[in-house]
Amino acid sequence: MKKRITIATIFFLTLIAAGMIFNMRFPVRHLDIVRENAGDLDVPLILAVIKAESSFRENAHSHAGAQGLMQLMPATAADVAAHMGLVDFQPQDVWLPEVNIAMGSFYLNRLVNMYGCVQLALAAYNAGQGRVNRWLADPEISRDGKTLDNIPFPETYNYLRRVNRNRRIYSIILAVTGRA
Repeated sequence: MKKRITIATIFFLTLIAAGMIFNMRFPVRHLDIVRENAGDLDVPLILAVIKAESSFRENAHSHAGAQGLMQLMPATAADVAAHMGLVDFQPQDVWLPEVNIAMGSFYLNRLVNMYGCVQLALAAYNAGQGRVNRWLADPEISRDGKTLDNIPFPETYNYLRRVNRNRRIYSIILAVTGRA
């Protein structure tokens, strides 16, 4: 009997430890802000983008100059602020989670509406609209001009894989924890 209790205790503690490690690897932060700003996008997608872009580090800053949780370039942030009607927007506002997530989600929604496809929108979010438009116009990259048969940038290809994997994981996390 004592051996069963010990095995059960070890199993239970192992599950708790695994859950803690998983929670550290795939945090769910700013969920209320994400939900409030998701628009037509699903919450796991936005969480997956934040995870891929900044790993939920609010002060993340890329070598290219992208800033904050959703890694917005200053020019993109200014453009999005204008489209959102944010008349009092200041460049430093991008560091605030509520502003960064609102702007990043708005921009991603806009890209999905523009391209009609989440995968193209994600490619444009990562590589830029100009590159994606050139790829779509190149018959060696896109036979139909509407989808990408291959992605010439390994970084963008890997980004899409990472975001799609994270999206599936966040869907499961939200469902299992009752936050879906």
